Amino acid sequence: MTRRAPWWLWVAGVAMAALALLPAVYLVVRASDADADTWRLLLRDRTWGLLWRTLGLAGAVTACAAAVSLPLAWLTSRTDLPGRRAWVVLLCVPLALPTFVSGYVLLAAFGTGGALEEPLSRWGLPVPSVYGFPGALLALTVSTYPYFLLALRAGLQAQDPAWLEGARSLGLTPARAFWRVTVPLLRPAFASGALLVGLYVLSDFGAVALLQYDTFSRAIYVQYEGAYDRTYAARLGLALVVVTVAVLVLEVRLRGRAGYHRSAKGASRAASPVRLGRWRVPALLLCGAVVALGVGLPVGVLVFWGVRGLSGAEAPVLGPALNSVFASALGAVAAVLGALPLAFLAVRHPGRLTVALERAAYGGYALPPIVLALSLVFLGVQALPFLYGTLAMLVLAYLVRFLPQAVGVTRSSLLQLNPHLPEAAASLGQPPSGVLRRVTAPLLRPGLLAGAALVFLTAMKELPATLLLAPIGFETLATRVWSATAEGRFAEAALPALVLLAVSTLGVGLLVSQEGGSTPS
Repeated sequence: MTRRAPWWLWVAGVAMAALALLPAVYLVVRASDADADTWRLLLRDRTWGLLWRTLGLAGAVTACAAAVSLPLAWLTSRTDLPGRRAWVVLLCVPLALPTFVSGYVLLAAFGTGGALEEPLSRWGLPVPSVYGFPGALLALTVSTYPYFLLALRAGLQAQDPAWLEGARSLGLTPARAFWRVTVPLLRPAFASGALLVGLYVLSDFGAVALLQYDTFSRAIYVQYEGAYDRTYAARLGLALVVVTVAVLVLEVRLRGRAGYHRSAKGASRAASPVRLGRWRVPALLLCGAVVALGVGLPVGVLVFWGVRGLSGAEAPVLGPALNSVFASALGAVAAVLGALPLAFLAVRHPGRLTVALERAAYGGYALPPIVLALSLVFLGVQALPFLYGTLAMLVLAYLVRFLPQAVGVTRSSLLQLNPHLPEAAASLGQPPSGVLRRVTAPLLRPGLLAGAALVFLTAMKELPATLLLAPIGFETLATRVWSATAEGRFAEAALPALVLLAVSTLGVGLLVSQEGGSTPS
């Protein structure tokens, strides 16, 4: 398309890009105002301790997630494991678990007064400690290993089987060929999975807060809630942003520039499935154990406490559920409307400036959620006091945070829309509003609805921004689970957690259904 974009489309696109970048710019401005004493305060021993604890947890969770995912990815993509597709779906269900629900499940099962504390003690078995590092490691590994699993499955399915067959023809055993050929070729998948898991752990707030493990996210929240002077919380937020950027740079350097594609001509073929033979039963037991830990334990604990909550006439869940649906729906509508000008500019009027505007939409998404929420708090207090503490401020946070999800889906839908159809309608005398209403909007409707659904499901699970920015007395399912669990009221937290899990599972079903590639038959 060479026709110039109308002025109102430019205004809308620039406004949305500026809105997405506003929190990041605000943090930079605050950092520039810091004096030498403030920076010395940031470099004290406690900050270094937080750094090592945060990086240690991120490294440990990444290593555990990789160790769990590699055999599962190979079993479900390269072998004749019975029910491979069903196992993939079950193994990805933990993606539906918000991390604070995973933390709640551990506390409700093994914490003080938990469902399994008394039976284990009665049978003389030790009750595992779930507070601090062990609990945070387990909760985050269970919640994040599916990211690694999906990345490794994609890497295995993309590998040309001729590489492995060549190694076997040179005399390598199956095990040595796997470690010397298959695993090195998975380096990009390992880098991708490690990046996803590592950034997720760095930005997590719910699990570490419930399980009382001090990382940057928990320290920022505690500092914000408990200190009169919240400047130190802002400085910690900046430090977390620096750590996140450092991880992104490290991932690029580790990934390197080596080529991993096949150099031979012709199309690649699917790999023949490996016959498991006598290893079939152990393989099924491994998959079953991971599903039992990631799906069976959470569902069992939630149902146990949910039944006790019903019999004990705990607080109703209808109000928080309606608040969650209302706020998430507003956030979804705002994100889709905000994505339209950016997607139209990038697709219908491509150029350096329009691409830059589209990329700017990811500014808010790149910030850890707790930092984004904190920056909007300061922005609301100092620059937008009429918005601070209102539902509009919470919707604004959802818009900034989830705008990239809506932009991505809308852009994909627009790329599939033939540009000659609106042009034909205009040539037949339709005004621009008629073209939009009668041609463009109906054709884009499936993509817009998909984008809205994705934002809605993600916003339902959002915790840090909702805690810091929701109006006083405005309780959602996420904040109900978090507050009830923090006070040890497990029965009260069970029903909203079950509702959240059910809604989130819909999002996982959408993700798995769109997974590319095919499994060997």
